[in-house]
Amino acid sequence: MVSLNRRTVLAGLAAAGAAAVVPGVTRVRAAEPLRSLTLWGPPAGPSILLVHAIATGRLRAVADKVTFKPWRDPDELRAGLTSGAMQLFVLPTQAAANLFNRGMDVRLVNVLTNGLLYVAAADGSLTTLASLKGRSVAVPFRNDTPDVIFRRLLRAEGIAEAELDLRFTGTPMEAAQLLATGRIDAALLPEPAASAAILRASLAGTTLTRVIDLQAEWARITGLPPALPQAGLGVTGGFLDSHPQVVQAVHAALAAAVAEVNAAPLEAAAGAASALGLPQPVIAESVRHSNLVATPAREAQPVLEAVFASLAEADPGIVGGGIPPAGFYL
Repeated sequence: MVSLNRRTVLAGLAAAGAAAVVPGVTRVRAAEPLRSLTLWGPPAGPSILLVHAIATGRLRAVADKVTFKPWRDPDELRAGLTSGAMQLFVLPTQAAANLFNRGMDVRLVNVLTNGLLYVAAADGSLTTLASLKGRSVAVPFRNDTPDVIFRRLLRAEGIAEAELDLRFTGTPMEAAQLLATGRIDAALLPEPAASAAILRASLAGTTLTRVIDLQAEWARITGLPPALPQAGLGVTGGFLDSHPQVVQAVHAALAAAVAEVNAAPLEAAAGAASALGLPQPVIAESVRHSNLVATPAREAQPVLEAVFASLAEADPGIVGGGIPPAGFYL
């Protein structure tokens, strides 16, 4: 957990004023700062941006104390949203669409990564989805975003799931551990789990590589751009209505953080290591493969809709029954 206490109350949103605003979030005069603000995120690439924005003081104007807390798996995320404990959070964009379409008042503020999914393996010949036939492949989060995207690509290539020996795991780090210790042939891994597996294996004298870039495969198979707007900042409707200036400031802080993190991964990783529970070198390496951005959801809407439509071709329930309406995208 990372937190920052302000010693003085700043009246304005000066820290965010020069950055981009979120379309759909009305610009309002600064209100009194909140006493506390918690930003939730997975132990994955986009959360590095949250931690960096906090550590560099970019949110001092909006809350006396700003804290980052990790959620570890989709079930914890859904429980936090249902209970109301989470109000500003990073989540998969597909999950956000699903929740919104199923009646939960969740809006998407922005996109924070254009894709961070890879298949890693020790066998450098496993460079195509077809080459995974008959191999054991660890897949985290069954029926959630990584699995959904992977199965969509297999189906498009005419590969039956039964042709692979799929080993489902509760978290990406569990899949990374199976791969790094040689207990499976390949693993579908988001960052930073892919970097963790590769670096851990190297310490044991084993070479692992990212043999398949799922962003590139997505573009090749679907004909869509080589970008998977996989995760972004979400907000509950109640918090958005009560604190639009805070949502605007958080987006602006993340827009500033993304340039700094991408330019200096090692420095950013130093602050994120304890928050994400990973070594600094793992986080720094993962930044280079996480395609971090801070694109307002309204701007990313055409690409998001194309991805949602493609994922829902076989099962519209994946996105909760259909493409979310315009009000979903801030």
